[in-house]
Amino acid sequence: MHEVATRTPAATPHHAGPVHGPPDPWLWCLALPAMFAALAAIRLTIPSAPYFDEVHYLPAARELLAGGDYLNREHPLLGKQLIALGIWQLGDNPLGWRLPSLIAGTFAIGASMRALWHASHDRFAAIAFGVLLATGFHLFVQARIAMLDIFMAAFLALAAWQFAAAIREPETGRWRLALTGIAIGCALASKWNSVPLAMVPGLAFLAARLSAGRQRLFVSTRGVPVPGISLVEAFVWLGIVPLAVYGLTFAPGYGLGDAIRPSPLAELGLIGLHREMLELQASVMKPHNYQSTWDQWLLNARGIWYLYEFTDNAQRGVLLIGNPLTMLLGLPALLWCFVSGLYRGDWARLGAFVGFAVSLGLWLIAPKPVQFYYHYLMPSCFLLAALALSLSDIHRSAQYRWISYVVLVGSAAFFALFFRILTAGELEGPMSFAKWAWIAGWR
Repeated sequence: MHEVATRTPAATPHHAGPVHGPPDPWLWCLALPAMFAALAAIRLTIPSAPYFDEVHYLPAARELLAGGDYLNREHPLLGKQLIALGIWQLGDNPLGWRLPSLIAGTFAIGASMRALWHASHDRFAAIAFGVLLATGFHLFVQARIAMLDIFMAAFLALAAWQFAAAIREPETGRWRLALTGIAIGCALASKWNSVPLAMVPGLAFLAARLSAGRQRLFVSTRGVPVPGISLVEAFVWLGIVPLAVYGLTFAPGYGLGDAIRPSPLAELGLIGLHREMLELQASVMKPHNYQSTWDQWLLNARGIWYLYEFTDNAQRGVLLIGNPLTMLLGLPALLWCFVSGLYRGDWARLGAFVGFAVSLGLWLIAPKPVQFYYHYLMPSCFLLAALALSLSDIHRSAQYRWISYVVLVGSAAFFALFFRILTAGELEGPMSFAKWAWIAGWR
């Protein structure tokens, strides 16, 4: 998740009078997501037919509404339930398919900004993070397609926001930790990619409480990270609640199917279904044209054409790559956050590095032989958090402040340059892809 902790009270200098920190950028946390939503809504209903992985998730959502077969059983249900909700409210059409993703993507921007604000109390970093996320390509493309990843990202962002706020404002810690647990459960119920990050808040709480050296480790409510909350209570909110919420999201699955083809939940039970899900996840062995590896993700060297065909009266395409500027600048920023975070004892910067390492590390050990660039969604968010924090360090230098603005403007400029190919705009002809495929891995 975006930051897992913040500075402890001991790390904050003592002042005789009231401490007046930087003003809360709450207005920016509303304005930037609103602008993101307005841009992402352009051509949201194009293509008018399902494309890329929508061909898997839309049939599953339709069956949920109809009480039919249990389709796409290798993934949890919640993301498909949210897609089904859009179809139920707006009809079985492109707007109904994709509006839930747009809402989730918009929320993810705002929640991520709030998470970084509470973790760092760095106004410039929080605003810069919003700009970088909105123009970073990943969230934008995923917010315009009926896939599961954007729901996972939105719930993880909510969990990060509430966990960071619980640490920053311990007087609200109990209900914020409860909401953190609910959000973690929903993230798990959207897509299993969230599993490593789902464990971070609980482990961070344990590590912080161990470092406080309390004699009654499990029941003491004193000390970091959230005074007033014991380790036992934190385990309830961050361990038991997520699992309970996750399990509850499978309830609609019991009613699917019929006497001839009953629901696998009715046949196998929840545990038996999960054995089958694990087998299905590990069984995808056939090579794919767009498969890639984690080292290619780091270098932004392998993209995916979600769409490239003549549709809706024109040649159109949707290309998933990362922002060519910020995906590379973020790599040294991660190293800077790690080193400066250790030196300063800055948990926001360390959190950005740890979140990146944990979310990327999953794909180094996952028993899933065929992997794709969209699996880099969560690592890229942490990478951009590290870049935002690093730009804030530069911004504090009067001599080099201009660099921070150049990077933000540059990110927006690349976003504008690629906007047509991010939003299924009209292209000149079948060979137009060459204009956007700057390297072989983007073809």
